[in-house]
Amino acid sequence: MTFWGVRGSAVMPGPTTLKYGGNTTCIELMAGRRRVIVDAGSGITNLGMAMREEPPGPIDILLTHLHHDHIEGLFFFAPMFTPGTEITLHCGNLGGESPEAGLRQCYSPPLFPLSFDDVPARVRFRGFKAGETLDLGGLAVRTHPLNHPGGATGYRIDHGGAAAAVLTDNEHTEPWPDPALVDFVAGADLVAYDAMWEQGEYPKYRGWGHSTPQMGAALVRAAGAKRLACIHHAPHCDDERLARIETEIAAISPGAFLAREGMRVALPATQ
Repeated sequence: MTFWGVRGSAVMPGPTTLKYGGNTTCIELMAGRRRVIVDAGSGITNLGMAMREEPPGPIDILLTHLHHDHIEGLFFFAPMFTPGTEITLHCGNLGGESPEAGLRQCYSPPLFPLSFDDVPARVRFRGFKAGETLDLGGLAVRTHPLNHPGGATGYRIDHGGAAAAVLTDNEHTEPWPDPALVDFVAGADLVAYDAMWEQGEYPKYRGWGHSTPQMGAALVRAAGAKRLACIHHAPHCDDERLARIETEIAAISPGAFLAREGMRVALPATQ
């Protein structure tokens, strides 16, 4: 698993975000030779640059939802402009409008100069109901609805005896941990969890659709998962503050860490 973008809500470049990174959500998972990408925030730009020398092939992008910080990098993803590339955009049917209609609206004039019909890559759209299992060329991807304004989808990938789950954007519910989420991530090697707020500041942001490192730790512990990766760092958190949060969460959840842009984690996480 490689974290290409771990910031939430807004891109935050600058000298105070160099350690953890300022690009928005994009996570790459390699299951054998199969590449699966979760979200297309600004971090997908650097992933695309790293893929420029690769031959064209199928690419699956799993979108948690269509909020801007999770799709803003799509048309800056180099394979979109590589003839012969097949890109499938998977997104849950989270509202009345289809994911394809929402994406086409975002990426067309006057909001953007190009549309999906203008790029050399072949782009497909696949909607689904959160809770279904997706078949990506023989790779099974489980999905689960998350608690976020307008809805969002969590993903779990099991391959070769290893399992990873990505849960963003999600606000914890009461009681917590949610039994359905506990079952969803049970025994996973790594759970990447929306930990945008500090526990003390969370009441100010209740209802915004995000959670805390402590709630992530509680979920991992209840599910018997191995490690917690905190993601979707708040725009107002600089490196110094995030380092303090990381020390605090590691003290209560063995192996827990705050994901950093460019970080790679081998699965199983104990390797």
